[in-house]
Amino acid sequence: MRLLLSSAALTALLHVATALVASDNTYKRGQIPVVEGVIGGVPSSNEAATQDRYLSYASTAATPNYTVFSNYTGAYQGLKIRYIVNSGQCERTPGVKAVSGYLDIATNQSLFFWYFASRQAPASAPTVAWFNGGPGSSSMIGLFQENGPCRITNDSKSLVNNTQSWTNVANMVFIDQPVGAGYSYGQNVVGTSAQAAAAVYIGLQLLFQSNLGIPLNSFGIATESYGGHYGPVFSALILSNNQKLPTGAVNIPLKYLLVGDGLTNGLVQYPAYPTFAKTNPTGQHVSDATITKANTTLYKSGGCLSQIASCQSKPSNSVCSAAQSYCNNYVLSPLAGNQDVYFYALPSTDPYPADLTPLLTNSTFMASIGATSTWQQSSSPVYSNFARTGDWMYNSSPQLQTVINAGVRVHVFSGDRDYILNSVGVEALVSSLSTQSSSLYKSENFSAWTVAGQSAGLYKNAFSGSAKFSYLRLYGAGHEVPAYTYGKLAYGQAALSMFTQVIKGTPITST
Repeated sequence: MRLLLSSAALTALLHVATALVASDNTYKRGQIPVVEGVIGGVPSSNEAATQDRYLSYASTAATPNYTVFSNYTGAYQGLKIRYIVNSGQCERTPGVKAVSGYLDIATNQSLFFWYFASRQAPASAPTVAWFNGGPGSSSMIGLFQENGPCRITNDSKSLVNNTQSWTNVANMVFIDQPVGAGYSYGQNVVGTSAQAAAAVYIGLQLLFQSNLGIPLNSFGIATESYGGHYGPVFSALILSNNQKLPTGAVNIPLKYLLVGDGLTNGLVQYPAYPTFAKTNPTGQHVSDATITKANTTLYKSGGCLSQIASCQSKPSNSVCSAAQSYCNNYVLSPLAGNQDVYFYALPSTDPYPADLTPLLTNSTFMASIGATSTWQQSSSPVYSNFARTGDWMYNSSPQLQTVINAGVRVHVFSGDRDYILNSVGVEALVSSLSTQSSSLYKSENFSAWTVAGQSAGLYKNAFSGSAKFSYLRLYGAGHEVPAYTYGKLAYGQAALSMFTQVIKGTPITST
């Protein structure tokens, strides 16, 4: 189904979501909350919406000296982009452009963005948008902990140059979405991936039609975690709208989609939790009895898989939300044990990657980049909106298949030390797809992958017909793959090698 939306129509569509503030939600430095003691749980205060309710995120700082662009037409008339050029924060390479500010996608909804030109030939380089997951997590996580031009130091006090940044080879834009995530603010009304896609599409139109001169010769989406929903759904909407552009819109030439450690189809991925807990490369960290109990809970009548199947066959807020609550309470959380769910080799007290909060809530830093809303790593109200609809248990495989069959260069990857969305489940998801490349993928054996001669992972390529698909399991990497290293490689070196090959449109190969 095609979504062709004006800003007014977007607001009308989004009114189905209710912004409820969840209590007792805690966030480690990861992207998925612990709700009332359950990883990825559903707040007990969630209730069916009886009327439209909004949580407004107000600006909390003095208005920066923005440059404003508002010369939009058609569906985007009256909208604007507010920005600051070359703040001097993060990217300090001479002559490399950076722009940060807000995409005002409606009169009361503002998405924060931070664009960095490629360090090499930006005019001809692809432009790639990065989205972190949650739902409700800030994309500043990816910028400062993973693949941006700078990285946070382990003491959380300063930034250092990232020699393995993805901006070495591409123009990158990091977007906090939905409204309420990170520095974004306004009416918090998004509760499904489809609604998030509609909002992001408007934001991308504002970005590419602005006076910033951001190259649009080719475009990609890169994402992780809940991005297993976001990436396919956002990409499918772009492809659909390209067939019949909304009034005033420009064609967005989607060429690449990368999804790391993503949640796409719980029905296929949840059976992997007991398997990973038993056989993962870091050893078994929970008892056999715990694994057996989780397996029983998965497969029994009315159990986890039965509830996910009911959600996917006849989606409803109550059924899908209940499936998320049940499965995460009785399968996902118990098998985590006392380990770091984002890097299963270490205990839950593991402090890496470093906390971004001290830096990103600093008033001087915020003013320099044009951020006016207090930063949150992950937004409890946004998460609650999604938990109420049960979007977590929706199946985004159909959209992923659409994107693969459209000839987009699609790459799925996972870190072999990640528990929360582990490689066993991601590989099961990939094997469950039905696309032009699926038969070839299933017939292929995994090949060893090296980077600069160093063993770094296992991969499969499946280029068949117009489909250009690959999968890569990276050794030694946790949930945020570019944040890690393996062997003698630099932090993020393997991830940059992978990314470079994908945006060149080539299969994954050893170097």
